[in-house]
Amino acid sequence: MSKIIGNSLPSIPWQDKPEGYKKPVWRYNSNPIIKRDATSISNSIFNSAVIPYKEGFAGVFRCDSRAVSMDIFAGFSEDGIHWNIEEKPITFLGDDQEILKREYRYDPRVCFIEDRYYITWCNGYHGPTIGVGYTFDFKTFYQLENAFLPYNRNGVLFPRKINGKYAMLSRPSDTGHTPFGDIFYSQSSDLEYWGHHRHVMSSYKGDASAWQGTKIGPGPIPIETDEGWLLIYHGVINTCNGFVYRVGSAILDLEEPWKVKYRSRYYILGPEEYYECVGDVPNVVFPCAALTDKDTGRIALYYGCADTVTGLAFTTVDELIQFTKEHTF
Repeated sequence: MSKIIGNSLPSIPWQDKPEGYKKPVWRYNSNPIIKRDATSISNSIFNSAVIPYKEGFAGVFRCDSRAVSMDIFAGFSEDGIHWNIEEKPITFLGDDQEILKREYRYDPRVCFIEDRYYITWCNGYHGPTIGVGYTFDFKTFYQLENAFLPYNRNGVLFPRKINGKYAMLSRPSDTGHTPFGDIFYSQSSDLEYWGHHRHVMSSYKGDASAWQGTKIGPGPIPIETDEGWLLIYHGVINTCNGFVYRVGSAILDLEEPWKVKYRSRYYILGPEEYYECVGDVPNVVFPCAALTDKDTGRIALYYGCADTVTGLAFTTVDELIQFTKEHTF
């Protein structure tokens, strides 16, 4: 039996696996949980991050407005399913006005480390880079230095220091709709200066796993288990009808996370339902957050659907690790 190394979360959103269902991840039967018009000005709400907070849950949400400007908003929920999202985007405080200038913000992740909630997101600064900030209460937010030079996307912190250093996964990119992309690992002593960059894994150039042949990128905060870091990530194939985004899984070494122990040949979730196939950007499932309960091994996965709405899916640490190990390459 695989074990999650983390906290108990008895209130984790959950539905049992449907009888006879054979895939490792199953959808919430009332998806999407957040529709595109959940705020008064939103065109779409997707690619967002949630985390346990007090007696319920909090999150940072990508809300593209009806002007189709991209920004991030705080939100709160009692059950992790029904969400109240703020009407105004997050305003960051900080010492350097150069960094506080907003171009755009999207695809956030939230990670609790030691005494605060860190937010990373794709931040506009002469091109996409990784913005870093933190909050204690999801009401007042502080912005730190951008982690990297442009161009970069999908900055995902690990939930604890590794060998005494903060650690982050990211996906170097370009200024456009990146037609390539590998995952890299970086570390920092102070969350300002990042180095010790190590390659983790590449897109797969071959027919054996073509769904992740164009680019890949880290998804939710890695889940610490007794088998290694369980990484849920997205993979992309370029088809005659454009990019298709699916979800895969990998297991990384606990103390040297740039070393991949296992990686799924088959995807664990792909666009099949109407709300995943039809929207502003069709054929996209994009994972950004996962809640976990160490007592039951349950995992609740939050993902963007067709760049329009937010979906919820479920699995367990046993199911996902077994699937990853059985179908590795």
